[in-house]
Amino acid sequence: MSALTVIEQVLDLARWAPSGDNTQVWRFELLGPLHVAVHCHDTREHCVYDLDGHPSQLSYGALFETLAIAASGHGLRADIARRTDSAEQRPVFDVRLVPDAAVKPSALIGAITRRSVQRRPMSTRMLTGAEKAALQAAVGDDYVLTWIEGMGPKLRAARLMFNNAKLRLTMPEAYETHRKIIHWGVTHSPDRVPDQALGVDAMTLKLMQWAMVSWQRLATMNRWMGTAAPRLQMDFVPGIACAAHFVIKAKRKPGSIDDYVAAGRALQRFWLTVTELGLQMQPEMTPLIFSKYVREQTVFTKTASLHGLAARLERDTAALVFTDVNFPVYMGRVGAGKAPAARSARKPLSELMLP
Repeated sequence: MSALTVIEQVLDLARWAPSGDNTQVWRFELLGPLHVAVHCHDTREHCVYDLDGHPSQLSYGALFETLAIAASGHGLRADIARRTDSAEQRPVFDVRLVPDAAVKPSALIGAITRRSVQRRPMSTRMLTGAEKAALQAAVGDDYVLTWIEGMGPKLRAARLMFNNAKLRLTMPEAYETHRKIIHWGVTHSPDRVPDQALGVDAMTLKLMQWAMVSWQRLATMNRWMGTAAPRLQMDFVPGIACAAHFVIKAKRKPGSIDDYVAAGRALQRFWLTVTELGLQMQPEMTPLIFSKYVREQTVFTKTASLHGLAARLERDTAALVFTDVNFPVYMGRVGAGKAPAARSARKPLSELMLP
């Protein structure tokens, strides 16, 4: 195999950027030695968590920040511009790498391939002032971090996640997403989420695999056994077993694709800094996603009974998260602990390249 060119080396690192359920919503088209067109797409047509495309747009931003950090290792600046004539659901971005003597290798390069999601319990050690300061510096001046920490507030956050999980696990539209993205019987997956990374015990995992053969089977199990066991293991216990929950808030209300891309870039700096500090992280986006649907009256399910639950969860999310004049764009939990043994990998660069 021939050696990778500089731009291929940059893209080979950039492909490790996070995306919802490891969907990798981008493809690369080389247009020159230091010029690549990035063809993106959101998942609103088949994913209930992405009906407005904003979660995918955060992923685009995470990709571009990763690309820029990777390029810094070669003394290159990444100039990124969205083609304004490209469709909202399938935007195209031109990325030009420019030699720049002012660019120094980022301290976050080594964290790119180590960054992962930890869905299992973490240490409850509180974050230090230095750790919080480093994380605030990572998101930049356009964003503020708020922390939900201490047993009482963490318990409220854990309950919120536990209750959101009921919505998630009893909605047929969410089942279709879960059915597609879980990779059974593996610790690493190139294009999905390994079942071993879900954070549940072996018995619960076997029941989940059996039930998820069809919506009818899953609905029957939910009716007879309920959803408490997976929600306790995946949401409630981890919600307490962490240092804190965090919310990244924009100082200006995001509206355009470019606003969400910028937020995604801030998120990736945060996540890579978490990794560099030796901490672990798990996203907790469903409260923000479904509360936004409720506020904007976006129809997300045909199951009428779930709309009342969603409205109650919107009020709970507002009381916990929407606590100031800023605009929440991302939420998760963080803490010290070991890196997960199971994780999502990525497709090889050759499969992400367009002819």
